[in-house]
Amino acid sequence: MAENKNLQWYVLRAISGKESKVKEMLDAACKNTDLGKYVAQVLIPTEKVYTTRGGKKVLKDRNLFSGYVFVQAVLRGDVEDYLRNTTNVIDFVRSRDANRKPEPIRESDIARMLNAADGESSGDESSPNDFIVGETVKVNEGPFSGFTGEIEEVNRERCKLKGMGKVFGRPTPLELDNSQVTRE
Repeated sequence: MAENKNLQWYVLRAISGKESKVKEMLDAACKNTDLGKYVAQVLIPTEKVYTTRGGKKVLKDRNLFSGYVFVQAVLRGDVEDYLRNTTNVIDFVRSRDANRKPEPIRESDIARMLNAADGESSGDESSPNDFIVGETVKVNEGPFSGFTGEIEEVNRERCKLKGMGKVFGRPTPLELDNSQVTRE
């Protein structure tokens, strides 16, 4: 396990879509080499979303930060070079200063990011529950599929939305589940 006293979070820029491969390679290197002494965690924040494929709902993990891999490590010796030269890694996120050292991320930012990822997965996993009154949404499922409406009331406990939709040019009251709509 890595040394706890000097651990800091860093961000690796990776080729978009290859984040999980980078994580797998770094996790394997931590188990099989001395890299595990300096790297504590490799993290890809994700959220669970439902997508429609072939007319069926499919639960899928979606990256919150596409193209980025978060690493908690001590950059000592050649650890920085090893991380930077991992396959599918472009480089660290760095400042534009002349010294060009990788910039650590504050613990508070990581905690906020992890709480946001956990908040999405808790509760109803079928859809986000962050709609607001006055927002315009498009109905994807049900008898009003294809129509748009404006949210007038949000019930977060039941994951329901109430609003007015324009159906054939006439205002119509709608009550829908969060999973039936998307933001416009």
